[in-house]
Amino acid sequence: MGKEQEPPSMELKHMVALVSRTGRHMQRYNFLGHRQVVGCIPYRYCGKKPPCVVDEEEIEVLVITSQRKEKGMLFPKGGWEIDESIEAAALRETVEEAGVVGDVECKLGKWNFKSKSSETCYEGHMFPLLVKEQLEFWPEKDVRQRLWVSVREARKVCQYWWMKEALELLVSRLSAQAKADTKSNL
Repeated sequence: MGKEQEPPSMELKHMVALVSRTGRHMQRYNFLGHRQVVGCIPYRYCGKKPPCVVDEEEIEVLVITSQRKEKGMLFPKGGWEIDESIEAAALRETVEEAGVVGDVECKLGKWNFKSKSSETCYEGHMFPLLVKEQLEFWPEKDVRQRLWVSVREARKVCQYWWMKEALELLVSRLSAQAKADTKSNL
């Protein structure tokens, strides 16, 4: 009798559901009735690694195409649902739309805005996400393109003012952190 062969092991952290959440029945709304959306600015360092990074030229961000064939790009974002934390929702949306995973960092801020296509009001929350892994397959792979760009290029192509403000906050935060880290290492 031969020994039974064990199945190959798979780490759960590399498993991603290949279907995006749909529907609005679990959606969160604020006290004004505005839909709450969350998103991330996926980023990575090119060239030098922190704490040496003090220049935005050393940072790349990941932008994605809109599903609505509008001009410009955006950062991944979508609805925050009642069965998840705000950070979990931000990570889920980033995995679904951009196919990257990493560390969700401290919130950049909250913005109130109207949609471009209607007068619908939203409350948007944005987080930085330091990318650790880029997936080959993700739920919206067939409907979105993703592109790593410089901060300068992201300012040009991002279609939403509030996401551009979040980007400026991220760059400012990363620069300040790098300067503080450099001083503490002296």
